[in-house]
Amino acid sequence: MASIFHFEGALPDNLGVYQEHLTSCPQTPNCVVSNESADEIHYIEPFSYNSDVATAKDTLLKVLSVVPNMVVVEETDNYIRTESRSKLMGFVDDGEYYFPSDKSVIEVRSAARLGESDLGVNRRRLEQIRLAIADYNSRG
Repeated sequence: MASIFHFEGALPDNLGVYQEHLTSCPQTPNCVVSNESADEIHYIEPFSYNSDVATAKDTLLKVLSVVPNMVVVEETDNYIRTESRSKLMGFVDDGEYYFPSDKSVIEVRSAARLGESDLGVNRRRLEQIRLAIADYNSRG
């Protein structure tokens, strides 16, 4: 079902990997990021994995493909960007997943394009993806 309203917002110009990190969150509480420099409101643990990076990326892509209202809009060797759209109002959240070459983790960031608060949606979505990856790997 398409959203009734369209509060998409403009694509932020600060997405991507800069100096081996995802962009920090703004002061608003509608963003979470796994950067070690993030404060307690915005910090979320990165996703860890115990495989090679190609397997970890493949697993993440499989999980992302079944997340409701989410599409992968950009993919490189070490980076994935998604857009998630709310059902009713059409708000867009940008998700980012970065695979640093020196660690077996996936750095993550998820942020609402508009508004002040997301009522914890971005954090919950990433934690659900984390659980789905663990579930997928346990069946492996």
